[in-house]
Amino acid sequence: MIETRYAPSLIGRQRHLDRTREWVTTLAKGQGRAVLVEGEPGIGKSSLMRAAADDAKTAGCQVFWATCDELSQAFPLLPLLDALESAPVQLASAEIAELLRVESSSPGNGVDQVAAATERLLSLVDELCTGAPVLLVVDDLQWADPATVQTLGRLIRTVHQLPLLLAGVMRPVPIREDLKALSRSVRTADRLRLHSLSDAEVARLVEKAAGGRPGPRLLQLAAGAAGNPLYVTELVDALARGGALTAADGLVEATGTRTPGSLAAAIADRVEFLSAPGRGLLRAAALLGVDFSVTELAMVSGQGVGELMPVLDEAILAGVLRENDFALAFRHPLIRAALYEEMPAAVRAAWHRDAARALARGGAPAERVARQLLPAFQGDASAGVADEWMVQWLVDTGQRLVARAPDAAIPLLRRAVAAIPAGVAPHDLLACRLADALFKSGDAASAAEVATGALEYVTRPAHTVDLHWTLTQCRTVEGRAEEALDALERALEAPLPGTRHRLMVLKARTLCMLGRVDTAGQVAEAALREATEVGDRWAIGWALGTLVVVHGMRGESAQALPLCERALGVAETEPGLADLRVGLQLNQASALANLDRYDDAIPAAVQARQMADEVGNLVRLAQAQSVLGELLFEAGRWDDALAEVDVLSKVPKAPSTECLELGIAAKIRLHRADPAAARHLTEAEQHAARLSGLVICTLALARSLEREQSGSAREALTVLMDGLLDTEEMEESAGLLAEATRLAIEVRDDRTAATLVERAESMAGDSDVPHHLAIAPHCRGLADRDPELLLAAATHYEAAGRPLPRAQALEAAGAALAERGDLGGARTHFTSAYAIYSELGAEWDLARTQAKFRSYGIRRGPHARHRRADSGWSSLTPTEMKVAGLVAEGMSNPQIAAHLFLSRRTVQTHVSHILAKLQLHSRTEIAREASLRGAGVEQGS
Repeated sequence: MIETRYAPSLIGRQRHLDRTREWVTTLAKGQGRAVLVEGEPGIGKSSLMRAAADDAKTAGCQVFWATCDELSQAFPLLPLLDALESAPVQLASAEIAELLRVESSSPGNGVDQVAAATERLLSLVDELCTGAPVLLVVDDLQWADPATVQTLGRLIRTVHQLPLLLAGVMRPVPIREDLKALSRSVRTADRLRLHSLSDAEVARLVEKAAGGRPGPRLLQLAAGAAGNPLYVTELVDALARGGALTAADGLVEATGTRTPGSLAAAIADRVEFLSAPGRGLLRAAALLGVDFSVTELAMVSGQGVGELMPVLDEAILAGVLRENDFALAFRHPLIRAALYEEMPAAVRAAWHRDAARALARGGAPAERVARQLLPAFQGDASAGVADEWMVQWLVDTGQRLVARAPDAAIPLLRRAVAAIPAGVAPHDLLACRLADALFKSGDAASAAEVATGALEYVTRPAHTVDLHWTLTQCRTVEGRAEEALDALERALEAPLPGTRHRLMVLKARTLCMLGRVDTAGQVAEAALREATEVGDRWAIGWALGTLVVVHGMRGESAQALPLCERALGVAETEPGLADLRVGLQLNQASALANLDRYDDAIPAAVQARQMADEVGNLVRLAQAQSVLGELLFEAGRWDDALAEVDVLSKVPKAPSTECLELGIAAKIRLHRADPAAARHLTEAEQHAARLSGLVICTLALARSLEREQSGSAREALTVLMDGLLDTEEMEESAGLLAEATRLAIEVRDDRTAATLVERAESMAGDSDVPHHLAIAPHCRGLADRDPELLLAAATHYEAAGRPLPRAQALEAAGAALAERGDLGGARTHFTSAYAIYSELGAEWDLARTQAKFRSYGIRRGPHARHRRADSGWSSLTPTEMKVAGLVAEGMSNPQIAAHLFLSRRTVQTHVSHILAKLQLHSRTEIAREASLRGAGVEQGS
């Protein structure tokens, strides 16, 4: 293949072309990667990747091209949505875009439309990769919106699993921290930086552009382009258009010395040769961005499509525009910039405002209208205040815009709020939306400031509740739930008509977050009574949901379940209670687990996760992953638990969710003697500081175990005793008692041990729940060194389906028997405990118990299980084997997720583990390995 196949701007890029061909070749074989192409404007980055796109199409790959621009930076995912619009699969980009336009209707709905669209978009890419290898180019990445950058970051982390070549194309400036992080995630070997052409390469390029060997004067003029291919080409074209080139005997020479002094000037010269109508229309197009639809151009220009065609044809022939799938685009972003910046700022701002009105009249989506309004206020002091039309437009569509693009909504809402007096209906409504937008954008401090200020004058009940809801969310995220509670109590001293029962619901929820269980229950009961009297189903649903949480925290799971069913009956008929529905499903899963009904609890948690995933509720999704991880941990499925809690490591979460996940991961890895546990505990410290009195059992146990492994059993006991003193929650206390008793005995603190045994025996009460029945004999058996009590506890734990405490009780029973001289009985229970620890992969416990029983003269029996391998096919967990089998059948991650009732992210985690354990590089290699071993789903069952 020779260079002349490509555009003239690729002269001198043979080494880079070889590199892109290598990328495409490996892509066609099923191996993905992420690459980055950098360089100054006009250096040939896009041309290089267009050549790669041609090669990819020839190799049978699918190609999608996304273009970012300055106008789209406040609009999440727009470049990717536009690029994937033609995706030939059932879940099309248009459906994702439609999801983004759905309006969330009330506080507490919990739907994050951008998050939901991101998940669907990632699933779409996954599905596309199943059909054929995919090249996805993201051009002008320096202008990408944050959501697009985050989505690309997630794709980069999975390219090793997919036949996906993800190519970012960007200038070195502006410098952005998120792009620097994205760049660091790309291997150094897969980053290309294009530099200026050499003098010899410039001469070849001039010869190609001019149609003959260049003369000395022409080469001297071309040297002024500093080796920039676009500048060289534009300079030669400008000379040709001006009649300043002559050709004789195959030599092309410049007849004058007047040339454009810069690349921008050379581009402006090209535009000047267009007709006056052509230049006017292109200025209108420049308002719309680098890529634009003819339909939107017709709206903005006020002309029919038929009238536009001759002028557009002229621009295409002149090399100003090019066709871009189903739209048009400026041939280079610099051409659009030249047209845009030649307009006076005041004229440009006015034209943007007119364009916004025209698009709104034409029924364009809210984000397209806002895309015009934002630049209308930049650099134009006279446009500082929103006019009547803009205020009304924000009243009509602001909620949709906040849900779709909060960063775009914020400056527009600020101007609108400033334009109208406080206390006027539109002002109060837009202040609520501004607070909501700020919270959704991640600026909880500013959201709280706006909400607090608005609460001073807002008099409409619905707006008051809305603002308190936002304020409570902000303070909770900041770890300042006490302040939210204070604000609610002040509001309840003189509540507006119709707000009291809703504010009481918020107060009860906040008390739960603070761990004040009994008071929360009293307030929730009162809120339920008042909400029922006025028939407020929204408040009835939330009051019932809060009571479910209260009963769960008290350990009254049997009472929580019927309340949960009642609350679900309310939530399922109210569109504004989507968030509550997911929360109730999670509470139901936790209640079932607290009753040791794991066969029901785990599917309930899976369903909650699926519900949260479908609506894009990231907060609930994170909660669902952590609850599911906790249930899997308790049920002894530690590898599956790790896959769940590791999945959303980059997603912002509530402090309690962070601590639960990190506690689970740390506890498992401490038991497995994995040094990564230290990182989890360090990370948990910053989140634990914001827990506001809540105790997370798994985190307390992990902290205690870390201190015990460091040789400080007394410090380990202190950690658990602090947790027991701080919590009113029965289930959290129950999880700490046996370990605290064991440690108290180990450090010979008999008084503390006796207190703990008393508490365990009083806690059991008349419960018939197996793990409740186990706690008292476990603690008493440890204190009295009574093997019969310890074996009774182990039997209850077995009925509960909780293998770790069962193994611990069996180990203690074996030690008690050994101390009594019954070495045969001791060996039996040691062997049983060892087998459970082995199944869990608990290397630290295996080493510890072997050493303990060796001191009694007991060694591991011949029938004890061997430890699981760390690598190779035998190291795969049952779930990983199932996933490998389905990969071999050609299923995509979303398809595998649906088949195994997992999330797509969890499947990705499993695929990553499979690749690492088998030392493979692609799904194709997994499929080949699985086929060689005859591994299907049944074998992993």
